[in-house]
Amino acid sequence: MTKIKFAVVGCGSIGKRHIAVLDADEEAEIVAICDIDENKCIELSSLYNGLKYYTSYTEMLASINCDVVNVVTPHQMHADMSIDALNKGFNVLVEKPMALTSDDCDRMNDAAIASGKKLWVVKQNRFNVPIRLAKELIDNNRLGKIFIVKCEVLWNRYQGYYDDSPWRGVKESEGGSLYTQASHFIDLLVWWFGDIISAQTNIETQNHQIETEDTGLSVVKFSNHALGSIIWTTCVYNKNYEGSITIIGEKGTVKIGGQYLNKIEYWDVEGFPLPEVIEFSDKPNKYGKYQGTSSNHDKVINAIISQLKGRTHESVDGFEGIRSIKAIELMYKDAK
Repeated sequence: MTKIKFAVVGCGSIGKRHIAVLDADEEAEIVAICDIDENKCIELSSLYNGLKYYTSYTEMLASINCDVVNVVTPHQMHADMSIDALNKGFNVLVEKPMALTSDDCDRMNDAAIASGKKLWVVKQNRFNVPIRLAKELIDNNRLGKIFIVKCEVLWNRYQGYYDDSPWRGVKESEGGSLYTQASHFIDLLVWWFGDIISAQTNIETQNHQIETEDTGLSVVKFSNHALGSIIWTTCVYNKNYEGSITIIGEKGTVKIGGQYLNKIEYWDVEGFPLPEVIEFSDKPNKYGKYQGTSSNHDKVINAIISQLKGRTHESVDGFEGIRSIKAIELMYKDAK
């Protein structure tokens, strides 16, 4: 069996997840990992049977033979690192957010076109069972006209979360909580209801010593004319409370909740009762040697492997990925 070869740059918490998913996939092979912190490289190399590692990204790109480079670094590095890999002739899978500006996203897409290579963005929540059920409702017009949508990202991030990674909470390197905590939710909203065409936004830093906001509220309008409210915070006491999306339509109401959009909390749809037998597998997964806090990165990797092997696939490319970035830019532009 021919394996798809991957290299991973960035060995932080999400990088560890990527490496574990790839290690557990029978059709994937990790040829190299990279991080400027050699201790992280040594730890992961030892855990995964002596993986080749680099502390220089430039050196890695000049040395490796692989199909896909996974860019799993701090946000502000996504654009340039992705472009460097594309220009060297590698396909690229970049973590969310795709980049911190739509201009950078455009540069990434231009590089993909010029190189003839693929550029994908990690959007693992699109594979969640409740998300796919809601997408089916919307695509088949089961809910009729969508009136209003409510999205709430009510999470806990203690001060040490920011202190442990100096790039977090810094405007230049992280961008803001919408990019870090809420970008997957924004992606789902524009996937379902179209681009955000207007926004009225208030943000504040209420409970952390950081440059970026830790609390925000935005009232938006989507291109399908639905109104929406988006509330996000990292100030919830003690632990994450929920991440939820509620859809109010002329023919039904649906709420998807749980901590990671992995539960259907309310379902009342005309002529379409909730299927009685549903296998909800969207819970924190153990990927080989890694215990994660969310699910479905394995499905993202499998979709890419399937595409490269000519099978059916579902993946998010850079032209789809830019949509959530443009939405976040619009929301922040109005921020007070």
